[in-house]
Amino acid sequence: MFRLVLAFLILAGPAAAATKTAILAGGCFWCVESDFEMVPGVKSVISGYTGGKTENPTYKEVSAGGTGHYEAVKITFDDAKVSYDMLLYLFFRSVNPTDAGGQFCDRGDSYRTAIFVEDAEQQQIAEQAKKEAAQALGKKIVTPILPATTFWTAEDYHQDYYKGSSIVLTRAGPKKQSSAYKFYRNACGRDQRVRELWGNQAAFAH
Repeated sequence: MFRLVLAFLILAGPAAAATKTAILAGGCFWCVESDFEMVPGVKSVISGYTGGKTENPTYKEVSAGGTGHYEAVKITFDDAKVSYDMLLYLFFRSVNPTDAGGQFCDRGDSYRTAIFVEDAEQQQIAEQAKKEAAQALGKKIVTPILPATTFWTAEDYHQDYYKGSSIVLTRAGPKKQSSAYKFYRNACGRDQRVRELWGNQAAFAH
């Protein structure tokens, strides 16, 4: 299903180009960043923090709790090539939007799902996407739709983490960063749970 969606995006005809942004929280921002960077029409994906009150938050502060921030990504995209509603379609089908306590092995408020909307148009599209996701699953969707606030870019080492070449220490010993990312994603059960939940509609499941 996901391959068919990507094929559609690649083959879609030209239209008037406009660069827009989408801010989404889907658990670990390393995973959300790596997923959406493969979507045709997406120009960039930045990992960061948003939704809280603490200014210039650090990863340590956010992951410890109490800042109110979510781990999130800011997606810059060309809406002549991929629409906001398509990004939300993929978003819902790449997370567990029925889980209010975090995502997969990552628990706590900072790992919850959320959509941060910038205007009334995005609000309307997000509400429709949430309704369609609920109908597709036959379950209650707990992902909130919230007004966009300041997006704080995460530390440099979090950006494109899945591509990194540094050696990091994992539970399985020292690994190249890109290998450590794959190890984490598999151990966390993200793709397995997404496939269980969404079946052939699952997006990005490796």
